[in-house]
Amino acid sequence: MKIPIVDEDDKIMGVKDREDRNPNDIIRITAIWITDKNGNILLQQRSFNKKVNPGKWGPGASGTVEEGETYESNAYKELEEETGIKNVLLIESKKFFGKTNTGRRFAQLFLCEINKDQELVPQEEEVEKLKWFSKEELLSFFKEKPEEFVGLGKDLMDFLGYK
Repeated sequence: MKIPIVDEDDKIMGVKDREDRNPNDIIRITAIWITDKNGNILLQQRSFNKKVNPGKWGPGASGTVEEGETYESNAYKELEEETGIKNVLLIESKKFFGKTNTGRRFAQLFLCEINKDQELVPQEEEVEKLKWFSKEELLSFFKEKPEEFVGLGKDLMDFLGYK
């Protein structure tokens, strides 16, 4: 898979095979924060078979932007692939820049609200499980076990006001 490599202004400098990137390369990812009308949050636990961050918790859906994709097109694709959710409106929110345990990246956050009873179809090879949390449950889990979350978890929690 080819992925764009960007500079510190998020301008594409070229593309590389995903396996050929190095820790100094800056890549693009998307993160979709999924809630219901009562403020419950849908999180995804990454498959334990994943090469990067196996078993860690993160946004309901996320992914690496591939060559030829925009942040938005990637977000819609990942949302449907990883959760089965489609035909919803994604709202573009903050873009984060940061360094995680796997390298440097821009992470474009999208917000999405669905009905909590909507059928979810986790992508078997990518997703261990999808789970709804109340805000209080999420805060408690994050405070007790921050190491259980993906690298940009703290940035995301702070931005969304989950302190």
